[in-house]
Amino acid sequence: MVARPSIKDVAQYAGVSPKTVSNVINDYEHVSERTRAAVREAIDALGYRVNIVGRQLRRGRTGMIALVVPELDVAYFTELARHVMLEADRRGGTVLIHETGGRRERELAAVSGFDVQFTDGVILSPLALLPRDVTSRDSRLPLVLLGERTAPRGTGGVDHVGIDNVAAARAATAHLLARGRRRIAVVGGALRGPQGTDRLRTHGYREALRAAGVPFATDLVVPVPAFHWQDGARAATDLLARAEPPDALLCLNDHLALGAVRALHEQGRTVPGDLDVVGFDDIEAARFSIPTLTTVAPDKREIARAAVNLLMDRVERPEEPRPPEEYTAAHRLIVRESSGG
Repeated sequence: MVARPSIKDVAQYAGVSPKTVSNVINDYEHVSERTRAAVREAIDALGYRVNIVGRQLRRGRTGMIALVVPELDVAYFTELARHVMLEADRRGGTVLIHETGGRRERELAAVSGFDVQFTDGVILSPLALLPRDVTSRDSRLPLVLLGERTAPRGTGGVDHVGIDNVAAARAATAHLLARGRRRIAVVGGALRGPQGTDRLRTHGYREALRAAGVPFATDLVVPVPAFHWQDGARAATDLLARAEPPDALLCLNDHLALGAVRALHEQGRTVPGDLDVVGFDDIEAARFSIPTLTTVAPDKREIARAAVNLLMDRVERPEEPRPPEEYTAAHRLIVRESSGG
């Protein structure tokens, strides 16, 4: 096996010192164009490649950030991960993806940097993390939270990126109400528990009902064990078996919505004839289902860009303390066939 050329080899070939080669590689000033050209010629001739890992470690960084999500089986997180990797690449970083399953001990490991020094910072979408877990973490590790679990006030080095879930659910519900639907069930909704996506979107749903003068019925808020296809199908089947079934389903992610659409089809119900169905997340499958799915589309590219930029700014300028930032990304309602589009 032939050894890779070193800086010393390049220096010998170019007739300069190793320090001069390093200055050229790092694009430092005060190197003449003649010397710079000689070093670059030597690099090309020898096939020298910069040891990125070594360079990052000398700077006290690894060049790697972690994206930590509950489930990669949920398409929203898979699609978001692709955008995060693209944005990190633009900033010269590499992304390590870690799945927690929504378990607190795995989320704790993430906010502590996994107890080893191979990440410069963490982008985390938490489900089980407690406020005290964030405040007691090692503040030297930059952290960006996604979703609805924000850091307690006064927690340094923790930024948050999300969408306005209340407004998003309010718009989706108003769309169904405008179509004449009055018994709208919230599949995946919640009236109590931690302040998460389910509660915020349920709150937006209730605001839309109130604005339209439609009574709120607690039995139309339907919690689910998980936000998977089968949970949506099971919830839709149970709702249809009621004496007064709903005339529309507001499903709090697209997996639930598409599972519900399948169950409605198996029960002989038409969408959007008998019931309208609306989802959240605008995953790619929503454009190819039959019928195509009306859904709330968070701007995943904007979320990824904001999260990566906030994190990398803290990684690259640790000497510049700044207060936590709250970034609200855009969202829009995309009306498709499942609600008459």
